[in-house]
Amino acid sequence: MALTDAFIGLGSNLENPGAQLARAIAELATLPNTELAAQSPFYRSKPLGPQDQPDFINGCAWLKTSLPPLELLDQLQAIELAHGRERLQHWGPRTLDLDLLLYGNRVIDHPRLHVPHPELPDRDFVLRPLLDLNPHLALPDGRYLSELLGRCPDNRLQRLEPARNPGSLPD
Repeated sequence: MALTDAFIGLGSNLENPGAQLARAIAELATLPNTELAAQSPFYRSKPLGPQDQPDFINGCAWLKTSLPPLELLDQLQAIELAHGRERLQHWGPRTLDLDLLLYGNRVIDHPRLHVPHPELPDRDFVLRPLLDLNPHLALPDGRYLSELLGRCPDNRLQRLEPARNPGSLPD
């Protein structure tokens, strides 16, 4: 079975966000027909949308998977639910957000899934960790993520140093 490179964006700003992301990375590594190729460093960023919420911790994971895109999405949403994810407010606080950002070189326009993620070019907190994983990544239309990062809004990212114990990452 052929493996496809899939890049997942992770974000959290509730209930020990660093630990939420560390646990989610471990759970991604156990998905069926999937292997975790790499994970990015984590970054602290200011929230989009409502500012009366805690800063986010963000990162990305690089998976190699034979799961079809919608099955992978189902797996990601199951992990979110296991972390107590509730969809109460657009761009509001959350325990865990997992976004399928890129799936090989495919463009997917489905009612449940849009790949590449439509907001990708405007989110430095996604572009920076993706570039940490692979500095030569490009969108299916040929635009390099490094060029997009130079043009997107600055969200005052702070790279977080890895902790010795993933459960002790800063909030």
